[in-house]
Amino acid sequence: MSSNKEPAALAMRIGVVAAEAALASFARNLDVDDLEDGVDFEGAIGPAEWPVFSLVIDTLAEAGPGDSRSLDERRADALNDLARICMAAKNRVGAA
Repeated sequence: MSSNKEPAALAMRIGVVAAEAALASFARNLDVDDLEDGVDFEGAIGPAEWPVFSLVIDTLAEAGPGDSRSLDERRADALNDLARICMAAKNRVGAA
């Protein structure tokens, strides 16, 4: 079995694809300047793209114990994390 077919490798690829799809949804539907005013993500992201976008952003924005940030702050940080994930995946593919 090739390493690309290993369950862990497949799970990572699915995660990267989901992250890239979520970032693309954000780029198509939202303006970064809107983040200052807070964003109604569900109202801005289309129904077809919402399930993947929501899963990714909610996962990245989950509050840990003692996290006092507001939901908007966590979501802004989640978008930054999402961009970093996609850039790291792109750089890794480019280096391979």
